[in-house]
Amino acid sequence: MRSLSLCMCLIMSLMVLAACASGSTPEPVDQSMLSGDRITTENGDLIIQPIDHATFAMGWDGKTIYVDPVGGAEAFQDLPDPDLILITDIHGDHLNVETLEAVADENTVIVAPAAVVEQLPETLGSLVRTLDNGSEVSLLDLTVLAIPMYNLTEGRLQYHDNGRGNGYVVTLGGQRVYISGDTEDIPEMRALENIDVAFICFNLPYTMTEEQAASAVLEFSPGIVYPYHYQGSDVDVFSALVAENQDIEVRIGAWY
Repeated sequence: MRSLSLCMCLIMSLMVLAACASGSTPEPVDQSMLSGDRITTENGDLIIQPIDHATFAMGWDGKTIYVDPVGGAEAFQDLPDPDLILITDIHGDHLNVETLEAVADENTVIVAPAAVVEQLPETLGSLVRTLDNGSEVSLLDLTVLAIPMYNLTEGRLQYHDNGRGNGYVVTLGGQRVYISGDTEDIPEMRALENIDVAFICFNLPYTMTEEQAASAVLEFSPGIVYPYHYQGSDVDVFSALVAENQDIEVRIGAWY
């Protein structure tokens, strides 16, 4: 009888512990909802899913990151809700308030430069972390560093002012992921170090040529580079130029 009582007490204790645990720990994201390349990190795979042009999703460690989400709710209907949203600039292919309101929830963190934050409605205000060039924030077991993005070339200077937008270096699971945003081959890009994965834009007249992009990539030498935001450009030209360094792997995603 005493043994039966002890057994029942043990079962009840385990049930209480399980209930407490379920109440304090959120359900992990089902990353099977994400599809795309997988890159090994110290804490599980980083999954990269292109969506369109400058927009993509990343999944890591049960978390989902959206980069420049535009295209309305339907573009993300088959994806997990975002834990983190990174916005690079104010232009319509990077910032769409209606899309943000559709995909963000009360648990989402939005990281953006001040120029973007100024254009967001009050309904999103509590979700926002403003990040200036050179600033860094730690959250969700990762860090986000804001990198400048701007134009250098006469005739393009009007498109992206120095200090307005952010590129980002996201560090997660021991991997450093660079997202260029709309930029040319600026000194801050060329000076990057220890980048494992890079997303590099090129298209004229708004950003840079294939040759500029390849030259910068060859200088900072990431392990993997994804060209993106390259509509109207020749990705094969970029790939051929980067092939000069066989240690850099060029991956072409389904952006278009």
